[in-house]
Amino acid sequence: MMSHWIIAPVVLPAIVGAFTLLVLRNTLGSARAISTAATATLLAIALYLMWGASHEGPEAYFLGNWPAPFGIVLVLDRLSALMVALAAFLALVVQLYAIGTGWDAKGRHFHALWQFQLMGICGAFLTGDAFNLFVFFEVLLIASYGLMIHGGGRDRLKAGVQYVAYNLVGSTLFLLGLATIYSVTGTLNMADLAAKLPSLPQGDAALIRVAGVMLLMVFAIKGALVPLHTWLPATYAQAPGPVSALFAVMTKVGAYAVIRLYTLVFPADLPATGPLFADLILAAALLTLAVGGLGVLGARGLGRLVAFAAITSMGTLFVAVAQFTPEATAAALYYALHSTLAAAALFLLADLVLARRGQWRLAAAPRIAQQGLIASLFMAAAIAAAGMPPLSGFLGKLLILDATRGPWLAVIWSGILISSFLVILGFAKAGAVLFWKSHADATPPAPHAPQPLAFVAVGALLAGLVGLTLAAGPVTAWLSTTAAELHDPAAYIAANKLGGQ
Repeated sequence: MMSHWIIAPVVLPAIVGAFTLLVLRNTLGSARAISTAATATLLAIALYLMWGASHEGPEAYFLGNWPAPFGIVLVLDRLSALMVALAAFLALVVQLYAIGTGWDAKGRHFHALWQFQLMGICGAFLTGDAFNLFVFFEVLLIASYGLMIHGGGRDRLKAGVQYVAYNLVGSTLFLLGLATIYSVTGTLNMADLAAKLPSLPQGDAALIRVAGVMLLMVFAIKGALVPLHTWLPATYAQAPGPVSALFAVMTKVGAYAVIRLYTLVFPADLPATGPLFADLILAAALLTLAVGGLGVLGARGLGRLVAFAAITSMGTLFVAVAQFTPEATAAALYYALHSTLAAAALFLLADLVLARRGQWRLAAAPRIAQQGLIASLFMAAAIAAAGMPPLSGFLGKLLILDATRGPWLAVIWSGILISSFLVILGFAKAGAVLFWKSHADATPPAPHAPQPLAFVAVGALLAGLVGLTLAAGPVTAWLSTTAAELHDPAAYIAANKLGGQ
C-alpha cells in the first residue's frame, strides 16, 4: 500500500517552495541545491508510486480521514502515477538547463515558483475531486504567470497578460460547470459522479450536457485546441526557454483532464450525453491539426514555429483521445509521452539558438557558437516532432492511425499525414536558414560560454525519446493495461468507497 506517499508529490514541492521563498530568496546557490534536490526526490517518489500503482491497483488517500465524497481525496492509479513521473522527469531536466544557462538568476523567485508549479501539476494529476482539480488549475495559473514574466520585458509582460486573461475565462467557465453539476448531483467527487450520473432523471440531462460542454471548453483552453488556442503561440514564444519547456507538460494537463473525466464521469454510453463530447473533441482536434501545420509552415520566427509544432502535436493527441477506445487511448498516452519530451527539447534548443543569434526571426545570419552540435540536436528533435522514422514520433502516430476506426478514418489519416508533411517542410526550411545558409557568411561566430549542463539537459530529453523508441513494446503493453483500466473504472470507483485511511 502506498498510503501517505500518495500526498508526497503535492506536499513536497509546497514545503520546498515556501521554504525557498521565505528563507532562500537571497541565496541563489542554496536555492538551486535545495530545489534541484527536491525535484530529484519528487522523481524518485513518482517512480515508486508508478511501481505501486502497477502492482497494487488504484488507491485513494483521504485527507483528514474524511471518507469520499465528503472529504478531499487523492487517487493514485496507473495514469496519475505516469503523468506525475513524466512531470517530475521533465522538471528535473529543465531545471538543470535553467541552472546551466543562468536563466534562474534573472529573477529572485524562480525556484520557489518552480516548486509551486510542480505542486499544481502533481495535484491536478492526483486529485479525485473535480473541485480540487479547479483549485490545482488555479495554483498552476498563478505560478505559471510568475514564471512566464520571469526576466521581465514588455513583450513578455504583454503575452503574460493575454495568457492570464484566457485562463481567467477558463476558470470562470470551470466554476460555472462545477456549480451546475453540483446543483444536479450534490457531489463533485469523480468516482461518486460516475456512479450517480447514469441514473439521473431525464429532466436533468440538459443541465449535465451544458456542464459537460463548459468543462470541455476549459480543457480545450488548457490543451490549446482550436479555436481556443490563440494564447499559446505568443505565450510560449515569449516565455523564457526553460519555462516554455516545462509548459510542454501543462497542455497535457488539459488532455489528462479530458481522458479522466470523459472516460469516468461522461463516458460515451452515458444516456444524458451520448457521443456528444467525442464528436466535439474530434472536430476541434482536426482543426487544430490543420492550423498547427499551417502555422509551422508559415512561421517567421523560431519561437512561433516551435509553438505551432506544439499545437500540431496537441491536435494529434486529441484525435486519439476523441475516439475513446482502449486502443486509441493507449496510443494517445504513448504519443503524450513522446510529444512532451520532443516539444521541451525543441524549446530548449530554440533558447540556445536565440542566446547566440540574438533574434527569433528566421533569416540568414552569421554562424553561431557550437553550431554543429546545436544543428545536430535540432535535427534529431525536429525528426521526432514531425513524426519521421525511426524515433518515437513515428511510432506514436502509427499507433494512432492503427487504432483509428469508424466513419472518420479517411479524414483522420489525411489530417495526420498532411499535417506531418507540413511540419516536415517547416522544420526543413527553418533548419536550412539557421544552420545551412549561415555557412555562406565567412564572419566567425561570436564567442559564447560552452554551457555543458544545458547540452546535457537537451541530450537527456532526446535520450528519453530514444528510450521510448527502443522500449516501445513493453511501454505500449503497460499503457494498454492502463487504458483498459480507464475504460473499465470499477477499481477506481471502488478505491474511493473504502473509507478513510
